[in-house]
Amino acid sequence: MAHTHNHSHHHKEKGRNLIISIFLNIVITVVQVIGGLLSGSLSLLSDALHNFSDVLSLIVSYIASVLAKKKASTNKTFGYKRAEIIAAFVNAAALIIVAVILIMEGVERFKNPQEIESNLVIWLSLVAIFANGFSVLLLKNDAKGNMNMKSAYLHLLTDMLASFAVLIGGLLMKYFKMYWVDPTLTIAIAIYLIYMGYHLLVESTRVLMLFTPGSIEVQKIVDEICKIDVVKNIHHVHIWQLNDDEFHLEAHIDFNVDIKVSEFDAILENIEEILYHDFGINHVNIQPEYGKCDSKNIIVQD
Repeated sequence: MAHTHNHSHHHKEKGRNLIISIFLNIVITVVQVIGGLLSGSLSLLSDALHNFSDVLSLIVSYIASVLAKKKASTNKTFGYKRAEIIAAFVNAAALIIVAVILIMEGVERFKNPQEIESNLVIWLSLVAIFANGFSVLLLKNDAKGNMNMKSAYLHLLTDMLASFAVLIGGLLMKYFKMYWVDPTLTIAIAIYLIYMGYHLLVESTRVLMLFTPGSIEVQKIVDEICKIDVVKNIHHVHIWQLNDDEFHLEAHIDFNVDIKVSEFDAILENIEEILYHDFGINHVNIQPEYGKCDSKNIIVQD
């Protein structure tokens, strides 16, 4: 059963959007580092550090999206389809590491508060909001069905929100001299980064560890397939997610009768339709058995 789609135009558009976002974030990072040093604003420097992590994450995402398009070969039978999942894992881990660094810097600034040039903070945060907002809009649609693009999108979205926080902090410092707002916002941004990064880290880890996708219940699949008349049982089941688009199942099926290969093909086609339409599994590998002495447990440790 084949389910093929033409994604070439979408891949080109996705790559172009990533390149534009990389360029914008390089510009923002350089401007914010200079502005943060001149103004003395830790929240601006922390936003610059986050932007720099954005640049790295977007580059990783771009490389992964390019690799994912490479064809399979005899020594890479799956090609580079896992590249984007690895990129999502790396980017999520980077979000958390950057967040921890920001918390440490924020605590240090609480101990040693500094007066800050708020006008520069306000204007640079406005520039970052518009630039990151544009990048967020570019990647929004791609992020819906792709873990790699979601990781890049989250980097940009959190940075846009961080820039909003920096802007509010700049206004409070300018008009109310509330300089404690600067490290407070830095720590708040960091906590939010940890929250966002943790969920993506867990999601990508589940895929890399070949865990059963959370949306799939193994027992329901077993019950459904066992409704087919000639099926005695289904055992030795493995279900995993290769990437955002491919869900695989392999299993052994015991038959009540010694059926022909042609009969098995018809049954297999029926099973494939059930698994695809009811469970979203689009790659199926079934080993037929009749009277074989092996473990009949649904889950068998290989």
